[in-house]
Order: sequence, then C-alpha cells, then structure tokens
Amino acid sequence: MGGAHSREDLELIDSDDEEQQSEGEENFQDAEEKIQRSAESGGPKTPASVDDVEAKLKALKLKYASTASKQTTPNLKNAVKLYVHVGGNTPKAKWVTSEKLTSYCFRKTCRMEVDDEEEDVEEEDEDEEREDSWWVLRVGEKIRVKVSAEMQLKTFGRERRVDFVARGVWAMKFFNEEDYRVFVAKYTDCMFENTYGFEATEQNRVTVYGKDFIGWAKPEAADDSVWEDAEDGLLKSPGSATPVRVNEDLREEFEEAAHGGIQSLALGALENSFLVGDSGVQVVKNYSYGIQGKGVYVSFDDGSYRGGSSVARSTPRKALLMKAETNMLLMSPMKEGKPHTTGLQQFDIEAGKVVTEWKFEKDGTDITMKDITNDSKGAQLDPSGSTFLGLDDNRLCRWDMRDRKGMVQDLASANTPILNWNQGHQFSRGTNFQCFASTGDGSIVVGSLDGKIRLYSINSMRQAKTAFPGLGSPITHVDVTYDGKWILGTTDTYLILICTMFTDKDGKTKTGFAGRMGNRISAPRLLKLTPLDSHLAGTNNKFRNAQFSWVTENGKQERHLVATVGKFSVIWNFQQVKDGSHECYLNQEGLKSCYCYKIVLKDDSIVDSRFMHDKFAVTDSPEAPLVIATPLKVSSFSISSRR
Repeated sequence: MGGAHSREDLELIDSDDEEQQSEGEENFQDAEEKIQRSAESGGPKTPASVDDVEAKLKALKLKYASTASKQTTPNLKNAVKLYVHVGGNTPKAKWVTSEKLTSYCFRKTCRMEVDDEEEDVEEEDEDEEREDSWWVLRVGEKIRVKVSAEMQLKTFGRERRVDFVARGVWAMKFFNEEDYRVFVAKYTDCMFENTYGFEATEQNRVTVYGKDFIGWAKPEAADDSVWEDAEDGLLKSPGSATPVRVNEDLREEFEEAAHGGIQSLALGALENSFLVGDSGVQVVKNYSYGIQGKGVYVSFDDGSYRGGSSVARSTPRKALLMKAETNMLLMSPMKEGKPHTTGLQQFDIEAGKVVTEWKFEKDGTDITMKDITNDSKGAQLDPSGSTFLGLDDNRLCRWDMRDRKGMVQDLASANTPILNWNQGHQFSRGTNFQCFASTGDGSIVVGSLDGKIRLYSINSMRQAKTAFPGLGSPITHVDVTYDGKWILGTTDTYLILICTMFTDKDGKTKTGFAGRMGNRISAPRLLKLTPLDSHLAGTNNKFRNAQFSWVTENGKQERHLVATVGKFSVIWNFQQVKDGSHECYLNQEGLKSCYCYKIVLKDDSIVDSRFMHDKFAVTDSPEAPLVIATPLKVSSFSISSRR
C-alpha cells in the first residue's frame, strides 16, 4: 500500500550527470590536497595576481559547468529529453535518461501494429490521406503508440513534462514553456479525433458534447461554482467532520481463507454479510472492524434446485440482498463472458436454500436481463420489499415478485414463476445500456456503451431528465450517492465524477434527476492512476466497480471512493477530490484529474472492494471498514486518522 506520489515524483536524473558530479567531488578533493601541500611547503598563501589564481585553478583541473552545458533550446524541431522508469516497484526504482536529445511527432496511420518501431515514412504520408487512419505519437526510434486513454498521459505544467505508458513508463521533458504547450494542445486534438472520428474543431466539439456541455470540451470555461458550493456545504454538515487535509492510514485488521472461489461480495447492513462462491454461499458476521467468521455454508449442489427449469444455473455473478437481508437474488449468465440471463434464483438465507427460480417475461415472451439492483439505496433493509430493478441492452424496468392482484404467487404450484413487469420501457435499439444504480429516493442512473450517463426520475423510466455526454470510453459500472448529488462512473482507464446539482430559473437548487439542467452544468472530474501505477497494475488490468462508501440516511455524506484494478484496491478521499484548490489540480491541462490516492496491494486479482455500512464506523475512524475479496481470501481494513 502506498500513496500515488511515492514513486512518480522521483527526480529525473541523467546518468552522465551522476558521473560528472562524482568526478567533480574527486577533483575537488584533489584540489584541497594540492592546496594543503602547497601551504605546507612554504609556498605563497595569497596569489600575487588574478592571473596566478586562474593559472592555479587550471592546474588543479577543477570541473566547472561550462556555458555550453546550460540548458538552451536545441536547433531541432519538437526537441525533447526522454526518460524511462526502471526498477518497477523496488527500492531501486528511478528515472534514467533514455535520450538526451530526441524529437517527437504526431502522424496518422492505418496500421494496426502501432508499436512496431520500423515503418516507412512514405507509407505513413499515404496513410494520412485515408479516412480510416488514426493519430500515433512517435518519439525518436524508441516509441510509437496510438494516442488513446490507454497511454494514461499525465501533464506536469511547472516541470514542462509529460509522463505516459508505451510498453514501459516514459517521461518527456521540454526545453521551454511554448514547446510544452504546443505538445499538450496537439495531443488533445489528436485524442479528440481518435476518440470521436471528427477533426478537433470548435463546431465538432459542440456537435459531440452539445451546447449545454461545452464546459466538458473547454474545462477552463466551465462554471465550477457548484463544486465550491458542495465543499462549503460539506464542511458545514454536522455528519461530515472529516478535515479536508486529513492524513489517513489503512490498517489491515485480519485476513482469512474463504470456502471456495469467491465470485461476488454481498455486504449486509445488519448482522451478516455473504461471500458468493463457485459452489455456494458463505455467511460471515459483521463487526466494527470488518467481516469475520466461518458461519453457515450452503452448497448449490444440495439438491435445492427445482428440476426441469430453463433458468441458467452457472456460477452466480450477481447477488442482491432483499427483504431485510433474509433473502438473496442470484443472477447467473447463460454464457461465459456474457452477462445476459433469462431468470434468477431466490435464495432464502434463513432456510439456507434456493426456494425458487424466476423467469423474465414480457407479454408472454421470454426476455433477458443483464443486471439487477435494488429499488433504492436502502431497499435491502425493507422486510416487505418485493420489487427490484432490471436492466438489459435496451430495457429499463421494475420487476415484481407478486402477481398482478398484489398477492404473493404460490411458488409450490408454479412450474417456473414469472416475474411481473411492473413498470419500465423498452427503448429502440441503440441505447446499449451497460450498468445502473439507484439513489436513496429511487431515482435511477444508467451508464451506456457509448459513455453516456442518463438520469431518470422516480416517476418515469421512459425519458431521461438529464443525459451527460460520453468522453469516449464505455461506462462499465456506475454508482450514485444516497442524496443523488454525485455520480461515479467506471471506465477501463479512468473514473468520472459528476456533480448533478444546479440552480433552476427560480433560484432553487435541484439535481439532474428532478429537472433538466440546461446549460448550468459543471465540468466533471477524473480519477486516474499515475502512468507508473497503471503500468505496474498490469497490461490487461482495468478499473472495475468503483463505488462510494455506503450510507442509507439523509444528511450523511459518503466520504471515500474505492475501485479495483487487478491486484490493486484504490481509495480516494471524496472531500479531497472535490476540493478545487487541491495540489493535484494545479497547472493541469483539460479536465481536472485527481491522482492522490492510497493503494492496497494483494497477492491475487481482487474480486471486489467495498466499504461496509456507515453504522460500522467507530469513533476514532472517519469511515467504516473496507472489505477486499480475492478468489480465496477476504480481508478487512480500518481507516484511522493520523494527526
């Protein structure tokens, strides 16, 4: 576990500079010895003239920096100094010079092998004329990489430096401010064109983002007052006493082996939590220091499944608690790698078995769902709850386990009970819904394949009140705060934090769930890994399941954000992310990106990382324990304030 800046901010060092410094120290020692011997031999202690001083200094061969060594702008177009990071995550990690003087260029190509080092320049020139070409960054003969979010490029304005990933971690340092700004502007334009397929003109930016979201294209022109108001409100809130600059330590309380391979984590707000594995469900106890204890284990192979059912029975990938956490809905995909399913199993926790299998059906036709969630943030605590939300590529609906007359179905006589389509809408093809979440009052946020995030009020699933444009990457997971004021979207390479608050024409503060935000929309903020941490996380590791800490009570504010990347569990301080004066945001270009986080490193890929319910936070901790599950182990961490 470590902070974001523990490795990245190591000083950029030239290997030859180190040698020069060593030689200079040796020569200086030689000079002292010669002066001392001269004094002991009775030589003149004070030189007769300036010429004598100069002659003695030359004789001592002291190594002074020559005027030629002073940093000047080389006579080379797009000149940069190139560094490479070596040593990985070891104590010997450091930046070393790769090229003292080289140059970069942006070129268009249509070749898929964008990492090949050799390519004919004439063919590249021909590629630029093709419509299916894209921009690549070339740096000398060592780097050739497609301009994309996968580069994880990070800018350092004060240092005139950019870091990025390209089969390794690299840093480019520019010789003057103008060269640095020219590079950043060109990179931004190339990124836009590669992402959206349009040239980066003002008109095309308006076309992509919409006139109401021009602040997303030009963050420097966006109205950030809503973020500042949120900071002020949070500081005044009696339920949010965490200082802005608090130093926090993560301490592992315990770790224990799980029964079988864990596939999902279902945290409860009452007495128990549940580890859903390959072959069954393990019940564990909730404590103020985490979850622990090998309680009841219920196997899926105990004969409790009903025979002859068409519902998929593969390993459950989704577990949803209901009815005051006495029941759990288990959702299993029909095909490996595809989330869709035609039904789900209802697991009675008190009885310790699957009591029925439900089918998804509409107008007499079997349909599929790809995700389910509770009606609201606290719905799993309602003992009478019988409805839940469902999502498919082009469907958003509410399912009811009661029949149309309001009575609970007779499960004993039903072959495969059919869920009642209680409310919802089937959209025309093209919405490509991916994930969703609900607020404390039941409003719904939906993330899509095209990166759009839509907000639906509690009254209608037919038309979104607000639709935020995408930034080019699919939204793979989405979460929302209990009060609906903040949305956290997950993409493969970054998290996006959106504020939904705005002031309407009557001066009232609302959220985008309750009204149309118009052009009163602030720019989002991004949460990213540094290029170095992104590289260390692994080539195929992506952000997954970013979530707020868990509250189910009005007036309380979530305090942390957590996401999983391979073997990393990454934690941000929510209030710090919202603080516009935070050091991460100084001298940044484009959308503000926060790199201040803590990392918990595990020995195996992490299945899920989630904070326990706010009720389990103790007095000396600003947050409830963090639970991290790997396939074979589950760990609990507490957060303590360090003064």
